[in-house]
Amino acid sequence: MKTTRQTKQKEIISNNIEKINGFFTAEDLLKKTRTQDKRIGIATIYRFLKELKNKNQIHSYLCNRKTLFSKEKSSHCHYICEKTGKIIHFNINNIDFLKNINLPGSISSFQIEIKGICKDCKSN
Repeated sequence: MKTTRQTKQKEIISNNIEKINGFFTAEDLLKKTRTQDKRIGIATIYRFLKELKNKNQIHSYLCNRKTLFSKEKSSHCHYICEKTGKIIHFNINNIDFLKNINLPGSISSFQIEIKGICKDCKSN
């Protein structure tokens, strides 16, 4: 098994991830780390995030054709207005509607995308 060495750059990236609450992009993380070390590039960020994801230390979700990362395994749900393309994030606290589906395993997180016409557009 290949082991990775702990470098100063990885330490900076890791410390910045620890300070983040909620979702973040690789670009968000790059901005934070560049204040401490201008030599850190986006490729280094992506390699480190991939390493953490493979170890299940972070999780990724698709949002508006971008990959978002999170330290928490949580659901990620969108309502997309078909008229304007506006994306509204929402939470689902109860997934009982999935219990009658024959899933090949257990659920740890999910991502849902619902499309329609939002309230604002319907009232106009």
